Amino acid sequence: MTIFDDVQAGIARLAEEAGASVVGVGQRWGSGSGIVLGEGRVLTNAHNVRGSKVTVTFADERTADGTVAGHDIDGDLAVIETDTAQAPALPWATEGASLGMPVFALANPGGRGLRVTFGYVSGIDRAFRGPRGVRITGSLEHTAPLLPGSSGGPVLDAAGHLLGINTNRLGEGFYLAIPADEALRDRVDVLARGESVRPPQLGVTITPGHMARRMRRAVGLPDAEGLLIREVADDSPAARAGLAAGDLIVAAAGQPTRTADDLFGALRAAAPGGSIEMTVLHGTDERTVQVAFGQPDGEA
Repeated sequence: MTIFDDVQAGIARLAEEAGASVVGVGQRWGSGSGIVLGEGRVLTNAHNVRGSKVTVTFADERTADGTVAGHDIDGDLAVIETDTAQAPALPWATEGASLGMPVFALANPGGRGLRVTFGYVSGIDRAFRGPRGVRITGSLEHTAPLLPGSSGGPVLDAAGHLLGINTNRLGEGFYLAIPADEALRDRVDVLARGESVRPPQLGVTITPGHMARRMRRAVGLPDAEGLLIREVADDSPAARAGLAAGDLIVAAAGQPTRTADDLFGALRAAAPGGSIEMTVLHGTDERTVQVAFGQPDGEA
């Protein structure tokens, strides 16, 4: 038996064994895929859902109404509550992906039918931008080509165990996938309980560090690493803390803020309804402010 025979046999086996666990999300065109994780639960990407209601299409072409239980926009994840009937849950892999590992990618783009492709892991610990531009790290890159609408579908190992959820399409059909590790399990459990992840929002518009340095030099100020505040929204946490246009954020939660990703990371780590300490420069004057956020179900 040749390697091609092995691949063909693997595709046929996984289509039969795992195909029922891969669903379409949304109407037939322009949407994505999803994964049955348990009775009444489907995992997909947050960018595949619009609002709180969604249509789920199963491998047998049955459709069911779904409700978004919880979503994490910056992490690009959503859990849908729906009638999964007899569709089985995909088992999770016990070990992570490694470079060169053979993988199978499955999808049901918008409910248009099951696709199964073969490839290998071509990169690990990659990063990409989520729907709102927040950097998502730790993803795996693989070469199993997929059509548009395949995001939210699974990457499986040869045994049919879940290695990751396809999320970000690269070029001509390759994907970056969020790894199916313990961290993902924990996040999915939170979303399944109906607890959407809403990172605190400062209420500011910022200028990237390289532009901030250029602007400071233009007015004769010394170089400083940080993010320049261009605008502060009225009655926002930033406004109530006394932050103003022209302030340079140089640190948040004790860590330097050289890039917007540094600031986003500090905000994501902040407790809902809590506060965060920030160090800012206005001209050459440095001060520390405590920015307090609203309650989890109140102000974002």
